[in-house]
Amino acid sequence: MVLDITKPKDYIDLATSLSKELAQSAVERDVKAGVPEEEINKLRENGLLPLIVPKQYGGIGATWIDALKIVRKLSKADGSIGQLYGNHLNLTALGHVSGTPAQKEKYYRETAKNNLFWANAINTKDTRLKINPEGENFRVNGVKSFGTGISVADYRVFSALEDGVELPFIFIIPKDREGLVSNQDWDNIGQRRTDSGSYTFNNVLVEKDEILGPPNPHDSAFSTFLGIIAQLTKTNVYLGITKAAFAAAREYTKTTTKPWITSGVDSATQDPYILHHYGDFWVEIQAAIALADQAAEKVQAAWDKDVELTHQERGEVAIAVSAAKALATRVGIDITNRIFEVTGTRATATKYGFDRYWRDLRTFTLHDPVDYKLRAIGDWVLNDQLPAITQYS
Repeated sequence: MVLDITKPKDYIDLATSLSKELAQSAVERDVKAGVPEEEINKLRENGLLPLIVPKQYGGIGATWIDALKIVRKLSKADGSIGQLYGNHLNLTALGHVSGTPAQKEKYYRETAKNNLFWANAINTKDTRLKINPEGENFRVNGVKSFGTGISVADYRVFSALEDGVELPFIFIIPKDREGLVSNQDWDNIGQRRTDSGSYTFNNVLVEKDEILGPPNPHDSAFSTFLGIIAQLTKTNVYLGITKAAFAAAREYTKTTTKPWITSGVDSATQDPYILHHYGDFWVEIQAAIALADQAAEKVQAAWDKDVELTHQERGEVAIAVSAAKALATRVGIDITNRIFEVTGTRATATKYGFDRYWRDLRTFTLHDPVDYKLRAIGDWVLNDQLPAITQYS
């Protein structure tokens, strides 16, 4: 599907409308799990795929500030779709940050022209996937886990190791590449519509220009900056899920929850303990959103510097993002767990699906334990030590 972006649109409004539509069937899709083809097609039809592709390459040219707000809105409808879309946005910029100038132009232009969806299984902790030279190209064999959205992606990004080489190769292959097999083994408690199972590679061809990079200059702070954006993207997925839990619980409390027999009030909305909980929830959410929005401003300012970004500036943005992610994680897990204290026993009925907020959030947050973020922040506070550059910072 080729996208016509000549007509101006308010993409935040579009995302808001799509979020409301997706929310109506979120519980049913969570139970069903499976491949999110319908949801990705809706993102495609609404013109949201080339959101951060610069206008000179045919894209929409949105800022990361607006892009992350859209991730948050979609996550409020469905944590799985927020995650898939957030990953997609990060990956569309991969050629810009970590690729060659030719790769930057190629992937930006093709994404915008053909309205393409991206997904990945980079996961450098899984070292089972091996890559070996074959003439001027490469062959890949083995298994890779957490192939989030790979089954419906037009471009697929993976990491693989060559024997005797310390750093992994990152490569990008199209959807029709032969030899890649889905193992259909994603059956986790949360993020059930991400289809994040493992993939087996049977002598898959990787052409030399499909290997990402090297960027120019190769040692710039900007060349690793996408890892920081990915962390803030996850933060906004967490916030969207948390806001959804709060909104669902609020509506249920106002319309369905019964007051406790010894409360002395006629309505749950007058119960002093329920009022206390909601006040606490609201304050926590506002604080987490404010910190995330401040981090987004810093991310955009750093992004605008491009290769002029210094390592000191990169590190300072990493601290801001880590702080936002740590608070969003803490607040999200707390609120998605405590909503049953303000809804009551009947709210545990399967038809409401109130447990999915905690399940989605917990499945996601375990990929990057917040304790390590807090330790890095503490090291900066006491020792002026900026975070090390990793896949997670």
